[in-house]
Amino acid sequence: MAYTHQNSKGVTYHLHAKDVTLRGGRQQRIYYFAKEEKPGESIEALPEGFVVTENPRNGFLTLKRDK
Repeated sequence: MAYTHQNSKGVTYHLHAKDVTLRGGRQQRIYYFAKEEKPGESIEALPEGFVVTENPRNGFLTLKRDK
């Protein structure tokens, strides 16, 4: 079961992660929200040190590092 978050408009999103290779060859993990849960990419818990933020204009969810 993936970590879910409901935005202010009432739409539920699932948190996913993917390891990507940057142009310099460095590996980096990216996090993103999607309406549907994707097998193999879903995350069960919010990563430590991150908080969920929402764009008030469109309800788009993002992860930001906690200060």
